[in-house]
Amino acid sequence: MPLNKMNEQKLTGKKIAILVADGFEQVELTEPKKALEQAGAQTQIVSPAEGQVKGWDAQKWGDRFPIDVPLMQANANDYDALLLPGGVMNPDKLRTNTRAVEFVKAFFMAGKPVAAICHGPWLLVEADVVHGRTLTSWPSLQTDIRNAGGNWVDQEVVTDKGLVTSRKPDDLPAFNRKIIEEFAEGRNPRHVQAQTDSAEHSRRNGSQTEERNGASVTGAKRNASETLSRA
Repeated sequence: MPLNKMNEQKLTGKKIAILVADGFEQVELTEPKKALEQAGAQTQIVSPAEGQVKGWDAQKWGDRFPIDVPLMQANANDYDALLLPGGVMNPDKLRTNTRAVEFVKAFFMAGKPVAAICHGPWLLVEADVVHGRTLTSWPSLQTDIRNAGGNWVDQEVVTDKGLVTSRKPDDLPAFNRKIIEEFAEGRNPRHVQAQTDSAEHSRRNGSQTEERNGASVTGAKRNASETLSRA
């Protein structure tokens, strides 16, 4: 049975945010967007760009797409799921945008499904939501993901507690099938718990770093005092 027939109306009533900045890999927006809409979902392009956002088509600039909701006006509470296309420039811009990072975090804290492909998981690393999760991406991101506490694997599509990831445009058929399945399932309590565990891990690491820094400062002061006493 064709994909569009098999998933027809499966996402009726669902509203999906697609977060991008200029330079997103065009096919990683257009193909999932089409698949989601064929399954009955309403999709909205959210972006920090003004008016239109520009895609990247393999080796050159691609088309311009109208922005449905400016990022500064977007609220994760209005959506059922989030899609993060890749491309090198796109997530690199978004991960330096505080509003974009907080928008992504809000989906995880609410237990809503999220899908990211290619370089898209770069934004997940910045949002500190990969700790304890298994995911994939474009291969160059694997060290960043592992350093952030994630388990990187080389597979066409990976699902872990409401998070769907894939490596590249060639994986789009499998990626599209899986995001329809996960987005239809909706809110996942394990997704919330995973993010709570990740946040707690970050908090503990931050406290340990402060303690180590404090100990270093105390030690430095003690050494300085001892030096002065001997002098």
